Amino acid sequence: MTILHFSHANGFPAACYRKMFGYLGDGFDVRYVNTIGHDPRYPVTDGWPHLVSELIEHIERHGEPVLGVGHSLGGYLTALAALKRPALFRAIILLDSPILGRWKGTVFKMVKRIGLTDRVTPAGVTRDRRAVWASFDEAQAHFRNKRAFRHFDPECLRDYATLGMRPCSEGVCLAFDPSIEYRIYRAFPDALAEGLPTLHVPAGFVCGRESEEARQMGLATTRRHFRVVRVEGGHLFPFEHPEAAAAAIRDMADALTAR
Repeated sequence: MTILHFSHANGFPAACYRKMFGYLGDGFDVRYVNTIGHDPRYPVTDGWPHLVSELIEHIERHGEPVLGVGHSLGGYLTALAALKRPALFRAIILLDSPILGRWKGTVFKMVKRIGLTDRVTPAGVTRDRRAVWASFDEAQAHFRNKRAFRHFDPECLRDYATLGMRPCSEGVCLAFDPSIEYRIYRAFPDALAEGLPTLHVPAGFVCGRESEEARQMGLATTRRHFRVVRVEGGHLFPFEHPEAAAAAIRDMADALTAR
């Protein structure tokens, strides 16, 4: 059975993708790091080199090439790991991780340099986000009313409000530390496109038709280096349509690994 190593989006522990994983389980051995960036041996720094090393270290443990799949942050980390260690991967699939072209990457580098990152990424919102609730039920009610979660599959919302939490003295807290989430957004790599011509791994890209992230960043650079398909939903489509997301991963994996 093919090992599928999954890497999660920023702020969403991998366990929260439980329902999507359930639709993949009969064809793949799904493995993951639950909260990447939380191991002090791999701190968050500009461009995420230590997070890439953390991912590589975990994939090396599998002892065989994997299908690398990543959502948002996880897709970028998977691509960076494949550029550095292609022999670890049979293929890679990015889920709504659109690649900044060189010109936009240069602009973003300038934005970081002058300290405006919080205005052009979700970092500013993340910095002040609520992180503690009295109970899992209270947390679920809170997220149900948030715009980002309004299209979530009900089971996926419940999973985020339970599997995405940890018990704490005040009740329950986000399992993914918001301060780490914030630093990850601010450290977004600005030169990924420059390495893609040397990517020697079959590569696919799946995004939501209504993804605002894909619209804002554009897909021109992504299309030059990845096989691209669109599915129903927005940037968080693995939580909005988990069965369709799993089907898209299966189909893409078949297309990339067919001989």
